[in-house]
Parts: sequence; structure tokens; C-alpha cells
Amino acid sequence: MGEEPVSKTIYKNARLLDPASELDAMGALLVENGRILDVGPGVFVDAMQDDFDIVDCAGKCLAPGLVDMRVTTGEPGNEHLETLATASQAAAAGGVTTIVCLPNTDPIVDDVALLEFVERRAAEVGLISVHSYAAATKRTRGEEMSEIGLLHQAGALGFTDGPKAIANALVMRRLLSYSTVFGTLVIQHPEIPDLVGEGVMSEGETATRLGLAGIPAAAEVMMIERDMRLLALSGGRYHASRVTTAAAIEAIAKAKAEGLNVTCDTAPHYFALNEDAVTDYRTFAKVSPPLRSEEDRRAVLQGLADGTIDAIASDHTPRDQDSKRLPFDQAEFGVVGLETMLPVTLESVHNGALTMLQAIKALSLGPASILGLPGGKLAKGAPADLVLFDPDIAGVVDPSKFHAKCKNSPFEGKPIQGKVLKTIRGGRVVFDPETEIAPERGRLLHA
Repeated sequence: MGEEPVSKTIYKNARLLDPASELDAMGALLVENGRILDVGPGVFVDAMQDDFDIVDCAGKCLAPGLVDMRVTTGEPGNEHLETLATASQAAAAGGVTTIVCLPNTDPIVDDVALLEFVERRAAEVGLISVHSYAAATKRTRGEEMSEIGLLHQAGALGFTDGPKAIANALVMRRLLSYSTVFGTLVIQHPEIPDLVGEGVMSEGETATRLGLAGIPAAAEVMMIERDMRLLALSGGRYHASRVTTAAAIEAIAKAKAEGLNVTCDTAPHYFALNEDAVTDYRTFAKVSPPLRSEEDRRAVLQGLADGTIDAIASDHTPRDQDSKRLPFDQAEFGVVGLETMLPVTLESVHNGALTMLQAIKALSLGPASILGLPGGKLAKGAPADLVLFDPDIAGVVDPSKFHAKCKNSPFEGKPIQGKVLKTIRGGRVVFDPETEIAPERGRLLHA
């Protein structure tokens, strides 16, 4: 009496994509009470259909829900840019079932109360899984470490100063040393601030032609090479966020070969665009780190293909019109990306730069593994966090249709191929563009 009914669903006739087992085959997936009951080409479903809800995937791709390890929200403090509710809606629309928020809100997430606030608000929204990093240094000033132990115990998935580099070598060394005690992750924005200066785009011929102050590509690899020395001294786990240059990728590959515990990610704009995207002073393509040369763009794709780059993150950074529609050198850095991360990445699959499994691994298993999260795989007993998508549906990026509050996409008008058909979190459909389905607490899709 009073027990909730057992929820059972069959996803049949699906192209199953599981990067953990390298499965790419037609088959079925069974979900019971929010977890995967069985999965594979040999799953026999005909005899079970009386007991299960049936979803015929008609040959479309069924993959682990995407895990976005770098999302900026405005809550608390700047809710006009993005709330945890609108970020969750945008994530669900993009096939993302887990996001990790940066601590650079107002106030900064550098104490336990603020960390718990973010987790509590996300639970109230209840649409997707939301986690948070904590600031590596107090007020992200780069001078004094945050309370690493307390924040780790309170649920911080890692420590970062968000868009700011941890420039002080002694502070970085201490952070890495402390991280060994708690087994936590230190995440760096890899740029030498003194070399960035007043720069607004990548240094080179395009910057010179546009008369804009440049940021040398060497600023990235120099910080990474410094940090690799500190990692060798201190131990710990180090993650370079958004690598963009061939030299940086080479340095990380070398560090991995030497046995250092280093991982890295990139974002879709770094392998889908190059510095030419800022021609005509297009501020919607102004990002930090800046878009790089065509040679670097190709190197990022190669780093994803060979596994040097472990993950793709959206680097979702909402900015309002007032901060973007300014002269280029005055406009804010940042683009939104939750709703374009999958289709823009699929472009690299369609053109042969990545296999489908390489792309899905970087979008799901890679970040989940780095952060110690349970997602990213289609396996018995795993959470039923899933995305069903058609890789072949053609469309055009239209920011006016985004669920995110801000529309600052560098991909506006870009032809894309790939569409999310359903996003499932914990066995429940949290996004379906055909019906705009909005389960309990997911009705915020219409807010």
C-alpha cells in the first residue's frame, strides 16, 4: 500500500552508443526505476512489451546523457543573465543531463553556505543533475587558498578560479599539494595574465589588420609548462580548461607520457571556428581564451581524435546585449553553448575528423570520469541519463529559439546537422521538442 508503481521503459531499435565499452550497434535498452536494467544488441524485448512503456527509436542514436563540466550561471547575483532554472532548461534541450557550475557568481562560491545554496536551488529545479566547483582562492583573487577540505566535504567537484588564471606559482603549488590529501581536482584557466594584458583576440595577422590588441598563443603553453613543473613537485590532479593551441596540446601529451595526473578539455568554438570569425569586429565571437589560427583549430581536433584532449565542455557564458553590442575591445568575453554543443561537435563527425564514439566519449564519459560522476556510460545499473538524437536532421542555429536567457552565440545562422529528440534524466523524459514535454518540476521549460 502506498508504494510508487514500478516505472519501466524499453528503448528499442536504437543505435546504441556506449564509449565505455566501445559499443556502436543496433539494439535495445531497458530502464527500470531510473536505472538501466539491460542494454545491448542481444536484448530480447518482444516478450516484455506488455509490462514496459515502448519507445521505438527507429534507428536513431541513443547515447549517455552529455556531461558539461564548464557552465557559467548568473545565480546567485546576476539572475538577469541566467538562473539555475534556465541553465537547466537549456541543458536539457541540448541533450545535457549533468552540468557543473563555475564559482564566479556574485557572491563567489568560496564557502560552504554558498555551495549548499547552489545545490539546494538546483534540487528545487529538479530538471537535470547540477553540481558546482568552489573557488580555488578566496574571492578568486589568487592570493589565499579557499577552505579546500571543508568545501570538498560539502560536495565541491573541484577547485577553480573560473575565468581567472591562478597566476601565483606558490599558491598553485599549495593547491596541488592540498588536493592530494582530498583526492580533488585543481582546474586552471591556462594563460599568463601578464602576457594577456589588454589583449582581446589572438595575436597575429588578423589582429594587426583589425587594429586590435593581441594575446600571444604562447601565453597558454607557458602557463601549462609552469604548472606541469609544479605538478611534478607537488603531486595532485590538474585539469587545464579549454586548451586552444597546438603547443599546449603537445605539452599536455608530453606530461601524460611522463605519468603526470593531468587532464584537459576544449570547447566547440575552438575546433569549429578560427580567428577569422572575429572579422567585421564580431563581438559574439569574442571569447577567453581567444579563437586561434587555423593550424591551432586543426590541432584541437587532432587532440580530440587521439585522446590527448579528454573532454568537450560548452564553456557556456551568458552575456546580455548591453555587454556584447559594444566596440570589440570593450565587449565582454563569452558565448552560450549548452544548446549547440552536440550539433556543432557532430559536424566534426560528419566531416570525418572524429568518429561518433570519439565525439560521444568527449561529451559524456570523458568529463564524467574526470569528475568522478556516475554518468557517461550505457551499462547495467548505471543511471538512465540518456540522449536520443538524430545525427542527420539538418537545421540552422537560431538563438531566438534558445531556452537560455542570453543569445550570445557565435554560431548564429550556422547550418548544422543533428537534433536532440529526447533527453532522459533518471529514466524520466525531461525534454522532447515534439511535445515540449515537461514532467513534474520540469514544467519550468515554459517559464
